Amino acid sequence: MPNHASSRRRLLAGFAAIGAAALARPALAQRRGNWPERPIELAVGFSAGGGTDLTARTYARFMEQALGGSMVVLNRPGASGEIALGAIGRARPDGYLLGMTNMPGLVTLPIERRSPQFRLDDFEYIANLVTDPSAFSVAADSPIASIAALVERARREPDTITYGSTGVGTDDHLALVLFQAAAGVKLVHVPFPGAGPLRTAILGKQVDIAGLNVGEMAGAPDGLRMLVQGGATRSPFAPNVPTFREAGFAMDMGSERGIVAPKALPVEVVTRLREATAQVVRNPDFISQVRTQFTELAYLDGPVWRQRLSEADRGFRDLWQRQPWSEA
Repeated sequence: MPNHASSRRRLLAGFAAIGAAALARPALAQRRGNWPERPIELAVGFSAGGGTDLTARTYARFMEQALGGSMVVLNRPGASGEIALGAIGRARPDGYLLGMTNMPGLVTLPIERRSPQFRLDDFEYIANLVTDPSAFSVAADSPIASIAALVERARREPDTITYGSTGVGTDDHLALVLFQAAAGVKLVHVPFPGAGPLRTAILGKQVDIAGLNVGEMAGAPDGLRMLVQGGATRSPFAPNVPTFREAGFAMDMGSERGIVAPKALPVEVVTRLREATAQVVRNPDFISQVRTQFTELAYLDGPVWRQRLSEADRGFRDLWQRQPWSEA
């Protein structure tokens, strides 16, 4: 499980990188070469309507201003995001296909899959953008009114409570894995292709518990209720909802969303993408949009982010050795 104790230090390092990139802004205005000459595609490995999709579409709009070109979001759901990430890793490194990623999936999928479609070394890392804690939610009239009630019923009736996630190896699924181990319970896991279909399912009471991020729940319909959240501290967007730690379970989990490109992308294109992204995350309108979506800005420039992912990779490999999660 990743260590969040140094998150503040990483965030400060990210903003230091923003300042350095801001000094290079005049160079950004002088377009290097002719790139981009056509629309840039930004692939999202989940269906439309979820937190990852919203972050991607907001980023794309502001990147169009920063780059002076167009960016089109393409939803390629499937295999917990692996299909889209695999396509990016195999794509021609010309700067016309980028990907919106999720951590932990970006790290955990190559660990858990027998024949993974991508590995961490398959990408150029542009920047991490935001973070969004995991959460457990229920229908508003559910008899499961608290995390304590969930534990009590799960112990009394094992393997009867259904839990929906956005796929195996995602933060939603891993939150379940850690919770089951910490609480000594067993729920029935039901994967969905994205947060949109999962939200529909919990509203329709097709599952008992939904693993949706705080940002996906804070603006959700009144028919849902959040039981617990996965941040190290309470999210400012859900100040009345306890964390897992407050509820007595030593675990944190969340989704970190960033931008990658195929490996071997020309240095000048990588530099330009990083400069433009740094410009975007400084934009007050972008910051406002991120807050409107109930997510927290967590900018990390590419090299700093890659180091963060290496640390997470070691942590999740240790978890896999101790407590492997299933592909099924």
